[in-house]
Amino acid sequence: MNERGVPGPYFWLWNSNWERNWVRQAYELLGQFFLRFLSRLSGLRRVPVLGRMTHWLSYKILPPEILVWTQVQRGGGQGLWIKVYPRTGSCYYRGSIEPEVQWLLREHLSPGMVFYDIGANIGFFTMVAARLVGDKGKVFAFEPEEEALRRLRKNVERNGLTNVSVVETAVWSTAGSVLFSRCDFRFSTDRGLGKIVSSAAEANTILVPSISLDYFAINASAPHLIKCDVEGAEVEVFRGAVNLLAQYKPIVICEMHSSDKISVLRELFEGFGYQVRLLNDNRLVARP
Repeated sequence: MNERGVPGPYFWLWNSNWERNWVRQAYELLGQFFLRFLSRLSGLRRVPVLGRMTHWLSYKILPPEILVWTQVQRGGGQGLWIKVYPRTGSCYYRGSIEPEVQWLLREHLSPGMVFYDIGANIGFFTMVAARLVGDKGKVFAFEPEEEALRRLRKNVERNGLTNVSVVETAVWSTAGSVLFSRCDFRFSTDRGLGKIVSSAAEANTILVPSISLDYFAINASAPHLIKCDVEGAEVEVFRGAVNLLAQYKPIVICEMHSSDKISVLRELFEGFGYQVRLLNDNRLVARP
């Protein structure tokens, strides 16, 4: 027995666990500090010498790969728990991410409705919608990126959202498989810039399952509202949803990635009797 009453052979295991817990708690506190004050501290980077020292020191104190839990402070997600990278997650902490989309969800979703989140990433809008539609509603979160999927599942579980179904697949014009280029962590810590590609020439390209919305809706509840953010694959997504658009007429909020794609989708939606308007420079809203 040692002085703490712990059997000798297990002392170092006990001590190691204690150290790990202490380090974890320290990172959590540092992460919360970064989320609250990083925008103010970033001004120091413009100061010669001091800026470089501050940048170097911040990465030594809190490594870039550290994730922390934080609670959304404002907006449609207020009160939700979400796991973020402190250096890039302040928009989640403040609840300021894509306020126009948050407003549209609150305007159009009510208890009992069904929401499709295509390109759900780590699940912020999935969770906002899940609270709006309530226990009698349903949210389907589509995401093919494996790192984003892990965080999406943890976020949903932490908030006790039992009305969310995570669909581990890319949405495309056909069911089968597609090539998916994973985004480098250096360019998007949330892996939100991954995209479907036509060849494996790009780095970090993997094969992922795909599904069309028409095929998916055969065995699942049809949506009242669709949010789509798929990094350039939006035209193919809705080419695979023509039966759904014709029969169920869901409202669509879609991020666009070129003026050509805006023209193609505007024509497609208007062909089904939708009214289309641009919410901003890169997002359209289509209402039946």
